[in-house]
Amino acid sequence: MRIFVAGGTGVLGRPVVRALVEAGHRVRSTARGAEKADLIRRLGAEPVDVDLYDADAIRRSIDGADAVIRLTTKIPSLLKMRSAVAWRETNRLRTTGARLLVDAAIAERIPSYIHESVVFVYADGGERWLTEDAATDDGGTEILRAALEGEREATRFSAAGGRGTVLRFGAFYGPDAPSTREMIGLAKRGALAQLGSGTNYISSVYVPDAASGVVAALDAPPGIYNVADDTPVTFAEYLRLLADAAGARRPRRLPAMLGPLMFGVTWRYLRRSQRVSAARFKAATGWRPTMKSVADGWPSVASQVAATTA
Repeated sequence: MRIFVAGGTGVLGRPVVRALVEAGHRVRSTARGAEKADLIRRLGAEPVDVDLYDADAIRRSIDGADAVIRLTTKIPSLLKMRSAVAWRETNRLRTTGARLLVDAAIAERIPSYIHESVVFVYADGGERWLTEDAATDDGGTEILRAALEGEREATRFSAAGGRGTVLRFGAFYGPDAPSTREMIGLAKRGALAQLGSGTNYISSVYVPDAASGVVAALDAPPGIYNVADDTPVTFAEYLRLLADAAGARRPRRLPAMLGPLMFGVTWRYLRRSQRVSAARFKAATGWRPTMKSVADGWPSVASQVAATTA
């Protein structure tokens, strides 16, 4: 297939481009500047320097593609998550950016469109397993409103006769993810803290597994799918496993009321319990995560990070 990837130089984009090329697809990816263009070439794909807010430029870039994959985000660091300003570009990419990509894909009669989203859009589910039919809730945040608005662009694509697919990913972690390195660094400095009881579930996905999920989605029927590992854990367990893998002391516990001060509006959804099931995606595609839980993943990731920083 001829595939256009928007966001191919990002944390998820890089392994997706690599996996697509290895699967035999012809890939074009956005890449702003010479350094990122060289990166895409090293991955075996063709770089395209395109403004993703320029409708005409997008149409020229995706011309002839069999599928368009949107992976564009600009997630702030953990220390900047409480800043609304830091989320503006990601919100814009998820809304205006997605709309312009879908407009172009419809105009160029591209058969398939794949849209990256997040499981954070689910309302608190307690200990229940959450499927794609579970209730969603923006939590009163512009961040999740933008995520849900972006998902509707994939629905609009399907309504226009194409095959629109939304992938709701668990929380990313991997050796090349800046947030992962940041959390491991905090753990090693003894600065990692558990806010509140930590009994809420968190659903995760190892970045290379997320990338293989994107490739698998090329053959999935249109619709919304969860892409997460097999065994969500409580947040307290998540932090304990991370600290153990990093060789650090267990996180200290702080009052939940500090959440808004530390994480701003993102705390409204970070405190939710989201025990997410990816059974529908597995049944539709045969996809399976190599890291079935962070109990397996954190030790591997921490070892990889240590090897690159030694």
